[in-house]
Amino acid sequence: MPSAVQETAVEERAASAEPRPGSPMLRYLTLAMTALLLLGIGWTAATLYAGRTPGETSAEAGFARDMSRHHAQAVEMAMVAYAKGQDPAVRQIGYDIALTQQAQIGHMQRWLQEWDLLPTGSRPAMEWMPDGVTVDANGLMPGMATREEIASLHEAQGAEVDRLFLDLMIKHHIGGVHMADGVLDATDRPEVVRMAQSMKQGQQKEINELRKLQQGVG
Repeated sequence: MPSAVQETAVEERAASAEPRPGSPMLRYLTLAMTALLLLGIGWTAATLYAGRTPGETSAEAGFARDMSRHHAQAVEMAMVAYAKGQDPAVRQIGYDIALTQQAQIGHMQRWLQEWDLLPTGSRPAMEWMPDGVTVDANGLMPGMATREEIASLHEAQGAEVDRLFLDLMIKHHIGGVHMADGVLDATDRPEVVRMAQSMKQGQQKEINELRKLQQGVG
């Protein structure tokens, strides 16, 4: 049977093995537990978020559909400028716009596929916009050219191609920036936020370039 002295020695050894306040071991255990807790919270949030895909009437779906259509007209106008523009700088920016916006259309169409949504929806165009912007009398979204304006661009020759393209594309980009702002106010999905921010920054930069070219062509 252990003596009182032996029991006291055992208790002292056990006490010395326990982490003391401020000891390196206690700090390590605290950090480890905190890291595991944060990891668990992050995993849970990511799991819940991954299961919440945009629905048929969501702002994300409306943006992807409407901006794809908006971009498609920009690509058409840009290809006319690339093929028929007189100023080499106009042809180059036409090429750049067509390439960039066609790639963005591909990204947005892939979103719709991943969300199990069709390329076109049941909601009217622009109904998803937080500020209530709607299409105009011709059913066109902000900045879009009319059929007559597109026909005039196709029929134009020489410097008139440059002039018409620059005028129409500046208006088109201003409308596109407004739509990007709209979805940024309505979504927190990382991929949509990144795309909308990229569109906004890119088109604002191109608006400045287009205006400089506009001064050159008169």
